[in-house]
Amino acid sequence: MSVQRGDGAAPRRVRKEPDERRDQILACARELFSRRPYTTVSNTEIAAAAGVSRGLLNHYFGTKRELYLAAVSQMMSVPPIPVPPFEPGVSVAERIDQSIDGWLELLQRNRETWITALDMTASGGDADLDRILEEARDRAVDHMTEVVGLTRLSREHPEIRAAFRGYSAMAEATTREWLKSGRLSRDQVRLLLRQVLLHLIEDVFPALVRTEPAPPAEKAAETSAESPAGPPPE
Repeated sequence: MSVQRGDGAAPRRVRKEPDERRDQILACARELFSRRPYTTVSNTEIAAAAGVSRGLLNHYFGTKRELYLAAVSQMMSVPPIPVPPFEPGVSVAERIDQSIDGWLELLQRNRETWITALDMTASGGDADLDRILEEARDRAVDHMTEVVGLTRLSREHPEIRAAFRGYSAMAEATTREWLKSGRLSRDQVRLLLRQVLLHLIEDVFPALVRTEPAPPAEKAAETSAESPAGPPPE
């Protein structure tokens, strides 16, 4: 970017702030990675698209892999799951409807980014990509527990949080079926996500909290060995 000087001299170049320049590089990398496989995109191409030198790109991100991981991490953070504000008289089912509708709308607007992020992490076997996906799922669970008012319960009962994580994985899979393969419609995905979450809240979670975990086999054996013997047979 340049600014024309009032004295007629040559325009001077305005330097962008480091964060702004970094975001610009990331945006271009995301665009290229969303359209083509990772192996076919070069740092030189990304630098050219961002209007920076290859050296400046390496200064911010080091290697192409580091830039790739930063792009995937940003992809998995967009879009966030909206959390409707608590309002008197609004039921949990209505809050779920608001949240799911908002989330699906954001996914549809960011279709390519979302599909690419899921595809990048679907193959597994990569510790860095797995970590990014795990962090994204944790954020999704935090949002969901807030939507339905179960944040405290999920902290006190790890099995509840684990169930939410399973629901999050199902949400990823069903939205992929909708946006990539077309085997589900948006309305069908909405129905699945809504009904499954309501069933979890109304029926499954209460049962999970009431159910005491079975003792480990070793502990059960010790308990059996330490318990007093019954009366001898007559």
